[in-house]
Amino acid sequence: MRRLLRSLLLRPVLWASAKFSSRPKRELIFKALTKLYDTIRSDPGKRGLVIPLQKDTARVIIFSDQHKGGKDGSDDFILAEPNYLAALEYYQKNNFTYISMGDCEELWENTLTKVKKSNAASFEAERKFLAGNRFIKIFGNHDLYWDNDPFSWWQLKDIYKEKVKVYEGAILRVGDGEKAIDIFCTHGHQGDASSDGNWFSKFFVARIWGPLQAYLLINPNTPAYDIGKKSLHNDMMYQWSSQQKNILLITGHTHQPVFTSLTHLERLYKSFQFAEKEKDTATVLAIQAEIRKRESDFAAVALDYMSMIPSYFNSGCCCYTDGDITGIEIDQGWLRLIKWKLKDESPQREVLEEVTLEKLLQDLGW
Repeated sequence: MRRLLRSLLLRPVLWASAKFSSRPKRELIFKALTKLYDTIRSDPGKRGLVIPLQKDTARVIIFSDQHKGGKDGSDDFILAEPNYLAALEYYQKNNFTYISMGDCEELWENTLTKVKKSNAASFEAERKFLAGNRFIKIFGNHDLYWDNDPFSWWQLKDIYKEKVKVYEGAILRVGDGEKAIDIFCTHGHQGDASSDGNWFSKFFVARIWGPLQAYLLINPNTPAYDIGKKSLHNDMMYQWSSQQKNILLITGHTHQPVFTSLTHLERLYKSFQFAEKEKDTATVLAIQAEIRKRESDFAAVALDYMSMIPSYFNSGCCCYTDGDITGIEIDQGWLRLIKWKLKDESPQREVLEEVTLEKLLQDLGW
């Protein structure tokens, strides 16, 4: 039956997916991000929280896009789970607040019952943050269920053993008055035609469209799996953030880490330019070799990568095919892009990029 339905519906499903969710639209993204930010700021607690932070003492870890599945062949999280559990143990012991920033559960391809049963250890690790009032859960497009199902509160209480409110975003406010800067955290699917409104509604995507694609074994490209889309989507997120005043934007969604508005490839190109200027031949050759190795992972390099302002960050994901996970740390005055990976079969934390908040604010002219 599945094979027959797939043959009949393959072309219509691909057509609909391409028509309604093909390319991110700048106008929709800008409008949705602005509306969400303004809503959280003017009415905290409805769609998100406003959390005051002390610049030199705050400790926050942001992970997104775990896509916890059913421990089967299509589970993107299964290889990353050891690193994820080790990371949460580290951050719990060191008193970090944990922001789980969307697509935490893969509910397009799995039933919630299956996800709950298969990921008890990860939910228990997250629950420890909740018990210490240091857990913020944000929904994405693959776990829209948390936002639109009237019984989701009961399921959350069953998982975490106490009430949990799931938000669309959070604002981390550092400083006071005119000196304050808002770190705006949200999944990043805002403005996506297939999961952020219009007639092709959230309910339809979460409860009909996603399960239909999963049943028919049809996986149309999304930003996470299409290099061109994720590069374009990240660029639009940067464009929005660059036009704001006193706002840094942190998202997930694309599975592509971004730090101070630059992807890894753009950072390599920028370092190459500086090395050439300094006539550092050894560094130039080393960067050239790294660029050749990494170029196939990226569809494009921003034309203005040398002059982009450091207003946008992306946490990457917790479901890379090699089991690595990436995230963003805010740690006692520092902002870091970190990776957890297995080394000698043991999870290890690695700092990929870092900058002090003070230096970041100076670079932004604040």
